[in-house]
Amino acid sequence: MNQTRLHLFLALLVFSSCLLFVAFSVGSQVPEVKVVVNPSVDPKDLSVEQIRRIFSMRQTTWSNDQTITVYVLANQHQTHQVFSTQVLGMFPYQLDRIWNKLVYSGLGEEPIKLQSEEEMLERVSQKPGAIGYVAQPINVDKINVIKVLEK
Repeated sequence: MNQTRLHLFLALLVFSSCLLFVAFSVGSQVPEVKVVVNPSVDPKDLSVEQIRRIFSMRQTTWSNDQTITVYVLANQHQTHQVFSTQVLGMFPYQLDRIWNKLVYSGLGEEPIKLQSEEEMLERVSQKPGAIGYVAQPINVDKINVIKVLEK
């Protein structure tokens, strides 16, 4: 009886060690997402709450009254999922619900959805007042990275 318990304990120990290994190895592959803006945008840092307001389409102008153009990646894109959960603190489907309410109520528009990070960098660099996000290294001179302030 004691030997059976010992085997069960060892099996559980091995199983949990495997789970921890998988969790840490998957977690280390999560890319760091950077918020990027067109150089015409005045603030060089934004709080998480400000970024949440901008990407939920509740804030539509910058402090200098310049219109904000919001670009996002497709829901299934890994960078969009990481940005939504780690930066905004919400799931992609929650963002979709917010955007759908705005569109269907006639009170606002949804952001412009793009297919790739390359397209994101290109469009943000060309549109004054634009904001987006990428996980890839940024080699474009016409892009500013926004520092995200925790509070």
